[in-house]
Amino acid sequence: MATVQRTLQRSELRILAILGVPTFALALAITTVSTYLPVLAEDFSDSSIVIGLLIGGEGLVALWLPLVVGSWSDRLRTPLGSRLRFILAATPALVVALAVLGFVDSIAAAAIVVAVFFVAYFVAYEPYRALYPDLVDDEIAGRAQSSQAIFRGLGTFLALVGGGLLISISDPLPFLATALIVGLTMGAFCVAGVRYRRRERPVQEEAVGEVVRRVADLVRGRRDLQAFLVANALWELALAALKTFVVLYVTKTLGLSLAGSSLAIGVAASVVLVGAVVSGKLGDNLGRARVMRVALVVYGLGLLVPFASTVPWVVALAAPLVAFGGGVTMSLPYALLMPMMPRGAHGAVTGLYSLSRGVGTSLGPLLAGVTIQAAGGDYRWMWLVCGAAILVSIPVMAPLRDEG
Repeated sequence: MATVQRTLQRSELRILAILGVPTFALALAITTVSTYLPVLAEDFSDSSIVIGLLIGGEGLVALWLPLVVGSWSDRLRTPLGSRLRFILAATPALVVALAVLGFVDSIAAAAIVVAVFFVAYFVAYEPYRALYPDLVDDEIAGRAQSSQAIFRGLGTFLALVGGGLLISISDPLPFLATALIVGLTMGAFCVAGVRYRRRERPVQEEAVGEVVRRVADLVRGRRDLQAFLVANALWELALAALKTFVVLYVTKTLGLSLAGSSLAIGVAASVVLVGAVVSGKLGDNLGRARVMRVALVVYGLGLLVPFASTVPWVVALAAPLVAFGGGVTMSLPYALLMPMMPRGAHGAVTGLYSLSRGVGTSLGPLLAGVTIQAAGGDYRWMWLVCGAAILVSIPVMAPLRDEG
C-alpha cells in the first residue's frame, strides 16, 4: 500500500542537502575509476576478462569490509560520533589513490592502487550511508533516496562527461581532477560533521566473529530481506558491467571518439537524473516496490535493444529507457531496505546491503568480460548480461511488499 506524502520540513531539507555532498563525491570517484580505468587498462592489456577482474575488485572488497565497518560504526562511540571517524580516516587514502591511478602503467600497479581505493571507499561509504536511517524518517525514505540519487546522478554525470573530455587530452587528468574535487567536498562535509558532532559514551566493541553472527541473525527467517539482497545483487551486477564496458562499447563498437562518447553518455546521464528525481516521489506515493517493478521491466527490455541492434538510431531510441530505468534503480533500492532495518542495526544492515552490492559488482564486470571475450571481443554482448540480470531480478523480488 502506498504511503501518504507530507511536506518536507526545513530541517529535513537541510539534512538531505548536507548528506548529499558525500554521495556526489563518492559517485564521482567510483564512476571515474570504473569507467575510465578500463580505458587506461586497454593500453597494457587486451583481455576483457583481465579488465573485468580489475574493476570487479570492488565487489571482492565489498564482500567482507562493509559488514565489519558497518557493524563497528553502529557500536563505536567517540568524541567524533560513531560514523564520522571512519569518513575522516578514509578520505586521505581515497584522494591519494585517485591521483595515483592516472599514472599506472601495468596491471599489477593498477591492481594495487585500485585495491587501496576500494578499501578506502568502503571504509567511508558504509558509516556515511548509515547516517540516512539514523537521521531520516521512514515515511520520507523514498524522497530521501531520490535526493541522494540526484547527488549521485550529478557525480556520475560529471564523471562521464568531464572524464571523457579530460582523458581525450591526457590520461591522468580525469583522475587528478576527481581527486581534487573529492578532497574538497569530503573535507567540507567532515568539517561540518565535526562542528555538529554529538559526544557519546564509548561502548564495548565486537569481535569480527560476533559481528558476523549478529548480522546472520538479522537475515535468518526474513524472506523479504533475503529477496532484497539477491535482487540488489542482480541490479548491481548489471550496473557494474555497464559502467565497466560502456565507453569501450561506444568507442569500439559504435566508433565514436572519447570526447564524442562523453557527450553521448552525458545525454543519457541527464535522463538518469530525471529518473532519480521522480522516482522518490512516485515511490512514496504509489509504493516503492510497485514503482521499482515497473521500472525494471522498462530498464531490462531497454538494455536488450543495443544487443539486438547496433544501428545508431535504434540504440539512441533505447538510451532514454535504459537511462530512466537506471535512474530509478539507483534511487529506490536503499529506500526499499530502510523499513526492514531493526533499530540499532542500521550500520550492520547497510553492510549487508553493500555485501549484496559486492556480489553484483564483482560478478558483473567478470561475467561481461568473459562473455565479450567469448564473442571475439564484441562489446555488444555486455548488454545481454545486463538485460538478463535486470529481468531475472523481477521475479526474485516477489516477497517485497509496499509499506503501508
